[in-house]
Amino acid sequence: MLHLLALLQGAAGSTVGPGLSVIGGGLAVIGAGIGIGLIGGRMTEAIARQPESYTQIQTAAIILAALVEGVAFFALVIAGFIK
Repeated sequence: MLHLLALLQGAAGSTVGPGLSVIGGGLAVIGAGIGIGLIGGRMTEAIARQPESYTQIQTAAIILAALVEGVAFFALVIAGFIK
């Protein structure tokens, strides 16, 4: 994986400043925070509408939040590789 990344960076011919990678990582974290907030808000609304399906709604919300966190973590790792 690192060899492919080095090859792609060499082919690009220019480097991205470390500041831009920090901005990209910050945007990923902000986006994940907004996404998880929306998931939590919609979960609360859904449970208020149908309290009997609490466990199904909660399980789906936890899975979605984990997927959002995974994407954010992946974006942070990729932003860390950018030089």
